[in-house]
Amino acid sequence: MDNLETLVIARRLRVPIGDAPVGSHPNWGEVAARQLDAALLSVGFKCSAALLERLARLRGETVVDLGVRVLAAVRELVGDHVQHNAYFLDFPRNVPDTVEFWVGLLREALLDPVAAERVQFHSPVLNLLELPRYGRYQHTYADLLAAHAELIPLAGDRVTVLELGGSLESEARALYFSLAGSEVPPAAEDLTALRTLAAFCADEPERIPVRENRAIVNEVRLAAGRPLLVDTVTDVLRLACGLSGGDVTLATPTRFRSFRRAERRALLQALDRVATPAKLGDVPRHREQWKRLGERLHPHEYPQFPAAARVFEVARGVRAAVSLDGRVEAALVAGRAGEAVKLLENAPGALLRRLDHLLRTGQSASVVLDAAERAAAGASGRVLLSLREHLQNRLSPAAGRVFTNRHGRAWATPDSRSPLEEQVLSRALAVLDEEITRRLPDPGELIVDPDVLDVALPLSGKAVVPGLGMLPRGSLSAVDGELLRFFVYWRQAERRTDYDLSALMLDASYGDPVHVSWTNYSNGFAEYSGDLTDATDGASEFIDIRLAEATQPIIIPQVNIYAGEPFDEAAEAFFGYMTRDAAQKGRPFEPRTVRMKSDLRGSGRIALPLVFLRGDDGGWRVKWLHLYLKGHLYFNQVEGNRVTASLLVRSIVERDYLRVRYVVDRLRAKGAPGGHTTYIGLEAPADLPEGARMYTPATLHELIPA
Repeated sequence: MDNLETLVIARRLRVPIGDAPVGSHPNWGEVAARQLDAALLSVGFKCSAALLERLARLRGETVVDLGVRVLAAVRELVGDHVQHNAYFLDFPRNVPDTVEFWVGLLREALLDPVAAERVQFHSPVLNLLELPRYGRYQHTYADLLAAHAELIPLAGDRVTVLELGGSLESEARALYFSLAGSEVPPAAEDLTALRTLAAFCADEPERIPVRENRAIVNEVRLAAGRPLLVDTVTDVLRLACGLSGGDVTLATPTRFRSFRRAERRALLQALDRVATPAKLGDVPRHREQWKRLGERLHPHEYPQFPAAARVFEVARGVRAAVSLDGRVEAALVAGRAGEAVKLLENAPGALLRRLDHLLRTGQSASVVLDAAERAAAGASGRVLLSLREHLQNRLSPAAGRVFTNRHGRAWATPDSRSPLEEQVLSRALAVLDEEITRRLPDPGELIVDPDVLDVALPLSGKAVVPGLGMLPRGSLSAVDGELLRFFVYWRQAERRTDYDLSALMLDASYGDPVHVSWTNYSNGFAEYSGDLTDATDGASEFIDIRLAEATQPIIIPQVNIYAGEPFDEAAEAFFGYMTRDAAQKGRPFEPRTVRMKSDLRGSGRIALPLVFLRGDDGGWRVKWLHLYLKGHLYFNQVEGNRVTASLLVRSIVERDYLRVRYVVDRLRAKGAPGGHTTYIGLEAPADLPEGARMYTPATLHELIPA
């Protein structure tokens, strides 16, 4: 239950209370509620008026118990659940010159015979990282607190409001329905949350469009003996992977467990129902996984399921099966583009995904567009929006094309595609706009927070780790404050792990690179807090930037794995940024100034979370990247990846992402006044009428039409 409560608080910023009994001593509950509100304010949160009023009417001990759990949840959300020490005690003051710092460490080592022997000065290669005082805290966290004044609260500090929730059951159900019914592929953390919620909630949404979500729900259905939600053979494979504790996205191989006889029968029965000749073509894509699953399901023991047996025959190569994609590719290679279009008309989503390619095959553009117009009504809303974003970027040449996988690993390549005629693009965009507008709900009275207009639509959530202040890739938001501070925290699980926080600064043409890192502590407007090379008990690094003095308009923070455990193997790893006014001193980490924080994960060795951009008006904005570079196994440094990072970031910055502004324009064009209210914004206002539809960053995926 505590896990569910934490999920609701962290994901929805709502405190589930429900029908908790009213206290017999109201004053005691009110005092406890005020104390909780004060404690929350110290980490940048506060209770809404409705929540504070409800807490004040509870028994004092109930408020105290609930407050402990709420405070723990929001402290972890903002990154304040750990102690953030800094290598340099006075950071950002008194950061030494890089050369002077290293010379001082060398001098100390030379004067210490024991240290000199360990460092091996007689060796032809000197490892500076072995110097005795390097890479480890030289003071305690208590020493750090004593050296820094308490933060003075200012009006610009972040205050995130926690709303009053209903019962835990109702709040968990609402979160479950939002995640399970999403049109957007989920992040790994969302799948974990969905599995927890599915085991708790008895019912489910009528429609579960995303296959990974369906696999999680099917696990619960199978355990309860209910019919499975499958309509392709791959749905059964995903379910088998989930039951084995494996990857339902099928991105990594799963080691299948031994299934009980009832499970084998249910899986084979479901497979037999959907294994039509047309769908057998999906089997070769995951041939090896099907072979391994066949060894566990023993299909030969179930002759009553002949269609299921044919699936494993295809996997072993005994039976031939060609997928739709295979037939389309064969037609295109043979120059029969018209045949390819006719094949794809049976799969509207596949046709629209290939529209750009089909328009460049030599087939008549009007024939292709006619087929696309017919297909639009049968494709998902996410496909329509994704194609809309793709085509609007074909109107002008791009610096390069960026490809990202589900783990956020990215690579860029020059755009070698031939251009599309403007008339063709205009017709395609008009078809998409009309169909998208038709699918959007009637807005009624539409209220929009202007700050949300430049937030990108969440067309995929796979690479976006949930956290505080997180927005989809391509989103833009303003940066308020005179001082910008990045931070990274990590704690190693088993072996020594060295992460390096760095910042790459570029000019407006993405050239003239300068950096701040463990090899260059400062550059006139930025300071580095010092390098830590061991995180047995956790380690934090910071970079401070005085925005008004910054000479480069593009600032790219990054986290490099120099040695040790990858992000997804470390016991804990997260990144974020803070903003402050010049008058605010305080500790290196002050939770109420944190604007964004999320975990680091992914298979890449270099994380590029976001980029900061100075506009023509002098103001700064942040654009979300959510990218990882492959990097090297060891010794990644900002100096070694600046060309790749620059090209990737430029491609993201110059891409025209489909934003909330587009949906708002479509809703206003629909203009259907009614008795309800629709609100779209970054935060939930307190004065919305009852029954209003509300979309905030946590629920923006619900804006994507079915």
